[in-house]
Amino acid sequence: MQGASPRSIDRSAHATPGTRTAFLAADVGGTHARIGLVRATADPADGHPRLSISQYRKFVCADYANLHDILREYTHCVGGVAATQACIACAGLLLDDHLVNANLPWPVSLARLRDELGFESVAIVNDFTAVAYAAHFQEIAESTRIAGNDAIDPRQPRLVVGAGTGLGAAALIPGGTRPTILATEAGHAALAARTQLELEILRRLAGDAAHVPNERIFSGPGLLALYRTLCALRAAHAQFESPAQVTSAALAGSDALAAEAVEVFCAWFGSLIGDLVMMLGAYGGVYLAGGVLPQIAPLLRASGFAARLGDKGPLREALERVPVHLIEHGQLGVAGAAHWFLDHEYEERKSD
Repeated sequence: MQGASPRSIDRSAHATPGTRTAFLAADVGGTHARIGLVRATADPADGHPRLSISQYRKFVCADYANLHDILREYTHCVGGVAATQACIACAGLLLDDHLVNANLPWPVSLARLRDELGFESVAIVNDFTAVAYAAHFQEIAESTRIAGNDAIDPRQPRLVVGAGTGLGAAALIPGGTRPTILATEAGHAALAARTQLELEILRRLAGDAAHVPNERIFSGPGLLALYRTLCALRAAHAQFESPAQVTSAALAGSDALAAEAVEVFCAWFGSLIGDLVMMLGAYGGVYLAGGVLPQIAPLLRASGFAARLGDKGPLREALERVPVHLIEHGQLGVAGAAHWFLDHEYEERKSD
């Protein structure tokens, strides 16, 4: 399965952007940082901007001491970048100058990025706000339907959720030429168990803690923690040491506990998605992204995901219709950060 490429973005409904020169757009998660050089040119047919993303690079976050070093390395890799502005889609919540994030290997400061790298301006936007922007402005060319109706309905609110190093989620709300995005911290909301097995897993994960977040299960590290907890409950040796090993064994059918871990993960995740759809009114559809889910796509389709998503009492009929599509995250975060920057940079220039 291949995701849509942001290198061929269709015309958007942006107002004519104030940006005339190239700017950097980046998507920084707990595992990878993706960066591209973006130019916006007006389409001669209608004046709407078209984005082109060039010199795209991908970096492993843990290989660098901070985000500044990644951006410096990017500049070195592409032979110098004539950009004085940057928009960075980053997992976490921006409070004043710093980013609150449990999954990045280092802190992020807007002022430090701007001062040390010589940018005139640096903007930070939530990473799933960026993915939702990309979903608004460009059609997702290829996806895999997991549950519900075939077609996403853009006339209703939609949900973008991704499980990777952590769990991210944002709601995409219709009603204008520009998207309204409701960023959430669903990954840090409390994990809710339903079955006896899930309750026991939750008790073991909690230990003495009062709070167990959703991403303690619904992430790559969470899948590994789930597998190890099941091994402890079954008094079995945990032979796998990474999420990739667990998913590979489950896909191959070579290990019963790995297969059980993935099944529990998928079914439990369906319950969370159903809750988020109801709380956010996202009946237009759900995009599933992130690094974990595409790896287990056939197991996700065959699991209890859809049944648990719809198992919400009187709302079952409505939830069973909600389209759920699995997409490749890929470069969508970079494209979304670029779209977000054009909208907000333009608005700021109008208000000057």
